[in-house]
Amino acid sequence: MYAVLNRAVYALSLLFALLGGAVLIVLTLLTVASVSGRALIPLGLGPLPGDFELVEAGVAFAVFAFLPWCQLNRGHASVEILTQFLPTGFNRFLDVVIDLLMLAVAVLLFRQHYLGTVDKTLYGETTFILQFPIWWAYAAALSGALVFVLVAGFCLWRSITSLFRPEAAA
Repeated sequence: MYAVLNRAVYALSLLFALLGGAVLIVLTLLTVASVSGRALIPLGLGPLPGDFELVEAGVAFAVFAFLPWCQLNRGHASVEILTQFLPTGFNRFLDVVIDLLMLAVAVLLFRQHYLGTVDKTLYGETTFILQFPIWWAYAAALSGALVFVLVAGFCLWRSITSLFRPEAAA
């Protein structure tokens, strides 16, 4: 069961990381086109309308899309210079504590982001230039926050398993 769940969580995290990367590539091309248009105003071109609104929404999604992959691969900041000399068992216990705290942070982020999404939906707020509903961007980022919660929960389970049965989580 662990292997199947591990593959599923890995695939979901990778999918979101790749989606986040693809969005950033599109946003980069959009920004290049918009800046080029500004530079070519004398030739009748111009900036792309609403470019900053799209960049703002896209980057928000990308940040939340990368969080699950980062958590799954223990890519968050750590101070290994302090823990490398500690016993393996203590480091496993420390992993459980860290993953529990990260799950709490993920749940808090998801909850608050969910409330923000509901708020933006109820008020019907739209972007200034493109006039698309702001809740669309919130909902896209919320999907990444949900996957972050799922992955953080899996990582906690993985750490607990490793603490009590190191051979099972290998």
